Amino acid sequence: TQAVGHATELTRRALHDGFEMVVAVGGDGTINEVVNGFFESGSRINPHATFGVAPCGTGCDFIKTIGIPKEIESVPQILCGKTVRKCDVGRFTCADGQGGNIERYFINIADFGIGGEAVARVNNTTKAFGGFASFLIGTVGTLLSYKSKTVKIQIDETYEEEVAINNVVVANGQYFGGGMWIAPNAQIDDGLFDILIIKHMGRLKSLTSIPKLYKGTHLENPDVTYRKGRRLVADSSDVVLLDVEGEQIGRLPARFEILPAAMNVKVANTK
Repeated sequence: TQAVGHATELTRRALHDGFEMVVAVGGDGTINEVVNGFFESGSRINPHATFGVAPCGTGCDFIKTIGIPKEIESVPQILCGKTVRKCDVGRFTCADGQGGNIERYFINIADFGIGGEAVARVNNTTKAFGGFASFLIGTVGTLLSYKSKTVKIQIDETYEEEVAINNVVVANGQYFGGGMWIAPNAQIDDGLFDILIIKHMGRLKSLTSIPKLYKGTHLENPDVTYRKGRRLVADSSDVVLLDVEGEQIGRLPARFEILPAAMNVKVANTK
């Protein structure tokens, strides 16, 4: 690819030309661009086309959920195999910060709050230390300077609250942030988001809670509200940035909705 968004253009062109599978060779950011290329004008270009992943990038969190090994040598056998899984996709709209709106798709995780500020920090610094270290350093650095944001959140017709947040996670997959097991119960084909509202905590409590994010034990924290839902709407008078699969894209207000079984994804062969 030659620039931001080029992978999306290449994917759309390939699907219009009749290709049956498009493979993202890269990390979560590349995966996101290719996934967006499967859609045009609000619908799928070819509902029968298949999406594949060859992991190679700073952050490769989505592959953990679908069982793709990090070792590139294993990928050809998976891509040539017949095992395909119907996967849900998230669609969101948000503000672009310049008076306009953004509409995009994601297959793994979107979040807003600390996550949006952390990825902005990571993407403006070196990633030479790899995904785990880069995102951990970015998260800790952001926590030390972060000021809580008050956000009004609505989930389907079952939850509505205005709350001071550290972060809100809208998860289709289970992992993000270079290995954080943020949504251990998430399933990519259940037609639902796993939603975590992490309420504002002091810096010390936030820092000491980081290990639990990697172990997947943070759901026990009383400051974490865990819900499942098909759509989430969020707004705030504060500037609240979004993180979408490792890229800082837009800000609140935003709306997220799940598209059940929207993509065919090549996964490891199962016996």
